[in-house]
Amino acid sequence: MNRWWKISIIALITISAFTPATAGKHSAAAEHPAHSDPATGISEQKAIAIAQQHFKGRVLAINQTDHIYRIKILSEKGTVHTVLINALDGTVVSTH
Repeated sequence: MNRWWKISIIALITISAFTPATAGKHSAAAEHPAHSDPATGISEQKAIAIAQQHFKGRVLAINQTDHIYRIKILSEKGTVHTVLINALDGTVVSTH
């Protein structure tokens, strides 16, 4: 293992040690405005709640294109998961 690789791993471990213990209890309302219009579908907050039923952790990003929310979640184990949610009816399109 080269020196920079070791430094990167140590930095990652150090940073993750400062992650709040409540990472799985993300407050969607605090960071993401609720764009709710019954005619256009579910809010970002609802999409996050649905995604966190599949993967517990901290929401890294949420984007909407067409009628799909793409939500990236960082799990407590450090894995990034992506959940695709239908923005019109809230069904899960894909998880990985």
